[in-house]
Parts: sequence; C-alpha cells; structure tokens
Amino acid sequence: MSQVVFSSWQRNIVDNRKGGEADLAALKLKLPENYLSEGKIGAFIGWDGLVVLDGATDVVALAAEYMKAVQEKYCCAKCTPGKKGTRVLQDTLARIVAGQGQEQDLVNIEALATLLEQCKCTLCMTSVIPVLDTVKHFRDDYLAYIRGERTPQPAKAYRDKLSAPCIDRCPAHIDIPAYIEEIKEYRFSDSLGAIRRNMPIPAVCGRVCPHPCEKACRRKLVDEPISIMVLKRVAADHEWMHHHTPPMRTKPATGKKIIVVGAGPAGLTCAYYLALEGHKVKIIDMLSEPGGTVAVGIPDYRMPRHLLQRDAQIIADLGVEIEYGVKLGRDVSLRELKAQYDAVFLGTGAFKSKPMGVEGEDEGYEGFSAGGIHYLRAVALGEPMVTPKRVIVVGGGNTAIDCVRVALREGAEDSILVYRRTRKEMPAEPYEVDDAEEENVQFEFLRNPTRLIAENGKVVGVEVVIMELGEPDESGRRRPAPKPGSEYVIPCDLVIPAIGQDPDLFYLDDGDYGIKQTKWSSIVTKGGTMMTDNEGVFAGGDCEYGAMTVVLAVGHGRRAARAMHRYLTEGKAYLDVEDAMEDLVNTLGVFDEKEDVGILGGLHREHQPKVDGAERAKNYDEIELAMPESQAVREAERCLRCYRVAMVAVN
Repeated sequence: MSQVVFSSWQRNIVDNRKGGEADLAALKLKLPENYLSEGKIGAFIGWDGLVVLDGATDVVALAAEYMKAVQEKYCCAKCTPGKKGTRVLQDTLARIVAGQGQEQDLVNIEALATLLEQCKCTLCMTSVIPVLDTVKHFRDDYLAYIRGERTPQPAKAYRDKLSAPCIDRCPAHIDIPAYIEEIKEYRFSDSLGAIRRNMPIPAVCGRVCPHPCEKACRRKLVDEPISIMVLKRVAADHEWMHHHTPPMRTKPATGKKIIVVGAGPAGLTCAYYLALEGHKVKIIDMLSEPGGTVAVGIPDYRMPRHLLQRDAQIIADLGVEIEYGVKLGRDVSLRELKAQYDAVFLGTGAFKSKPMGVEGEDEGYEGFSAGGIHYLRAVALGEPMVTPKRVIVVGGGNTAIDCVRVALREGAEDSILVYRRTRKEMPAEPYEVDDAEEENVQFEFLRNPTRLIAENGKVVGVEVVIMELGEPDESGRRRPAPKPGSEYVIPCDLVIPAIGQDPDLFYLDDGDYGIKQTKWSSIVTKGGTMMTDNEGVFAGGDCEYGAMTVVLAVGHGRRAARAMHRYLTEGKAYLDVEDAMEDLVNTLGVFDEKEDVGILGGLHREHQPKVDGAERAKNYDEIELAMPESQAVREAERCLRCYRVAMVAVN
C-alpha cells in the first residue's frame, strides 16, 4: 500500500491522499524514522489527530491500543464521564478488532465525544479526538473489520506517553498537573512527592526557575497562566516549615561507585537519583559549599542559601558523600577518577566569563572585574573587596541584573546597567528588571562599551557608543549597530562585564580522553543519554549545554542518572521508553498558542507577597515571601489539568 498520511495536528489537516506533500514533509522532519532500535515508526496518534507514515499500519488496531492505554493507565477515574466513557470506548474498539463489531458501534463512538466533554480534565476529551479522526478518515477499515473481511495486523510494538503542554515545556518534565492537584486537595506532602519524582531541589526551582512551563500554560489563553513555579515553592516550604522528615529511602546497595564532579543543580540531581537506585555516590566540588552557580551566582535575596543547603543535605542524607575544595584538573585528574569509579558524571558548570572585546580590558586596570559571575562569587563567599560608589555593569541577562542589584547592597551609590539593545530585548526576566528599577538601578539602553578610560592604572570611566536597532538576528532580536560619531564617556569606578559565561574544560587538557567539544567549549554527548565518547563518562548542565537555567541542569542530571543506572546494571547506556517518548513528544510540541480553549476567563492569577520599595536594597533578606497555603489552594483550583496521551505504532 502506498504511504498514507492524515493529521489534524493543531487542527491543520494534512492528507497526502488529497495532496499536501509539503505539510507531509514538515511532519516527517519532526517525527524520527525509527523508534530507538525497535523498528520504523508506522504511525503516531495523539490528542489532536493522527499521523500515518506507513500505509500498512493497522489504524483500527492502533486506535484500540490507544484507548486501552488511556483507560487502563492514564484515566484518573475521578469523574464518571471519563471513567465510564473511556471504558465504553475501549470495549467497543476491542470488540470491533475481535470481529464482533456492528455499524452502530461507529455511531456510538461519535456520540461518546459529547459525553467526554464533561470530564474533570482534558485527558479523556482530547483522547477521543484522534479516535474520531480514525473513524472519519479510515471508515472503510472499520467496516472491513465489522464485515469480517479483515483480521488484526498489530504493530510490532505500541509505545505510549502521558504529557501536557506545561510538562512538555518543562526541561525536567515534572508532572505539573499532578502536584497542583495535590495542593488543591491540601495534600502538600504528596505534592512535594510528585515534584521530587523529577526534581530533587524544589526549594531552589520554586524560587529561581524561569518557569518556561508557564509560557505553555493553556490557562493563559483564557486569562492568566497558573503560578506554577510559586506553587512548587509552596509544597517545598510546607515540608521545612512544618519540620517534616523527607520520606525518600534508597534501594539495596548495588556495589557500584560513581563520582560526580560538581555540586551544582546537575550534579546534585544526578547524585540524588543514582543514590535512590542503591549506588554509592560521591560528589567533589571546587567550592566550599553546595549549589554551584546557584550558591555563588544568585544572591540570597532571591535564593536563601540555607534552603539551598537544606536541599543538598537531604541528598547527602541518602548516603551521598560531598567533598568540597576539590577541583578537577588541579587536585585530581579525570584519568584518576575513571580508574577509581565505575562511572563519572561531569557537572562542572560554566564559570568562565566571556570577554567584552573592548580596548583596555586586558591591561589589568584596577576597577575592572573579571566578570559578573566572579563579582557575585566574591560577594557570596565574603572575599575581601570593596564596591566603590559608582558601578557600571555591562549586559542584559539575569546575571547582569543580579550584579547591579548586589552592587547597591554592597554600598554603591550609583549602579548603572549598560545594554546595547532596548529593555524589550533584554534576556533577563521582566520581573527582575522591574525589581531592579524599583531599587533605583539606572539603565543606559542602546549603549555599547568601546574602551575603558583609566588614569594611573585605575578605571575612571567607560567610553560607550550609541546603538541603533536594525533587522532581527538569529536570536529573533533586532541587531544593534553603532551610530558613527556618537561616542561619549560615562564616569565610573568599577566596570563589571556580565555578557555571559562559558564552560572551562581545562581539565581535559592533561590527556587524550576522546571527549569531543563544541566550538563554544561545551562537552558533546550522544544520543540523549548524556554519555560522552569516553565510555562511562557522562556530562550535563552548563558544561554540556552552555550557561542556561537551573531547571535545564536538573533535567540533564536526571536523564544522565537514568542512563548511568542502565550502564551500571546492564552494561549499556540507552534511552528507555519514557526517555524516547519524552523526546519524541517534545519534538512535535504539545502547546497550541492559537487554540480556542472554549471556557470563560476571569479567575485571575494569585501572586505571592513581596517586599516593595528601594529600602529592601539595603540588605539580603528574601524579597518574594511565602504564598499563604489558602491562597495557593485558590491558585491551584484554576488549573485545567491539560493532560494528553501520545502513542506510536512501531512496525
């Protein structure tokens, strides 16, 4: 049979029996040809339609398997329409495939769609959509079963996955609707348990996560997105505020030893999940405390260190040993670690500041910082230094914003941020920029440094040029260009460049480890397993991806731990069904920003209390305060529980 494709993906009809080859090509680029090593993908069925890549795929059998998974594995059974409606669908499809169906069954399937619109959540109502599509567009196949003209031709395997727009967009793929549902029912400890299945540092990610999940929240298509990050904090705060003991216990010891290099988010996460599996894990870190960049690069007014240290201590209490003041490449070599341990995880972060590329930055002037991350680390660790009265920070990201705000707390009278684009193009979180403005940080937009001005070896100012925005560049932001002859000098006593960080992989220079690096000096891993080309050596977080977010590092750490466990117990690092389907669904995308949700809005987002005004810039007390649990319950009630089920047929 020739290849057939039908899809209503995001309700854009693609049917190559009626043309649409260009759309078909786009779909095929998103879907891999093969599913792991099991075989070719014959079809993909999900919440918004069907994609058939192999015309020999038995679509009716696929629909029956899909609804069986929905009913038996994913339906919460908390509402009668979902519990009974999906069961009737499952039984009806099974009866058809068994050759006992009637044409009336097709009418009944179509009628069930109306019943499932009354479900508690969207899992059941979206699951019936692709089944209806199969009845509509493959009706002859159904009739062939009903008339006894066809017998089942099942695929070699069916693989399924539960997702949601928010889950898909979260780099750690936390089951967000699950933990929000627990909060709605006042089960805060159960909520934290749901979070910890994918994230072991909830107090951190409940405060400093950029929450990309909220950008994919369907609630925002109605009124405002759910406060997903803050609700995570509520669950985490409940445990320590009520002095509860974390309930996690490790499996029996395996006898395997793992070394994790770096006690940042990726390393802590990797160690946590490996320890739960019963492996003996040790972490080494060059700093004197846990957390990596979170500890020394995010100020206490955003992330109180005692809570970060509590998250790390919970991991240590699982039997993980943490040794501080040990730097890979200085105190121990990678070769030595490989000889002593069964597997190695590199989570060394990105602590090397990018150069500005301006005249005078290599002259060793007093008053020129080595970089934003170095300034923040010096302040965090209490190193001897004096912040002068007038400070300029160059950059537009969160690190730059942290620097200008910390400078005020360290005694600067004028803290000035210089950025070459406008406020609209700043990569920093908008609310962080608002907070900086409240604290009287000064902004010089459309300005770019060209040279440092020094007298007697000391910085006294920085020359800047006025920039003009042109066409968008590869990042989607308008490209800045200097305006000729517009240079002028901004007086200052200290210049802090904060335009980004790169990994420092000097520890790979002492031997031929066979570990590939990108042109950005990050480590190359393969196949989604986080393993490098050096067998048994894994990597994740900023040293693998480049300086990014805490939640991405957490996702890397968990993925690496899962692959490392298979490597240690089976001798091979590979993706399992959960990992592979996670990646496949993520490639396709779950959130449809053009969707008409079809409900009335008006339930506005709850916000946590906050210390306002410039007075807060005089100390490092936490600015964003705990959301009262009663308020958190109200916010949780706004969640639409947007679960989706996906399945592939492997031929």
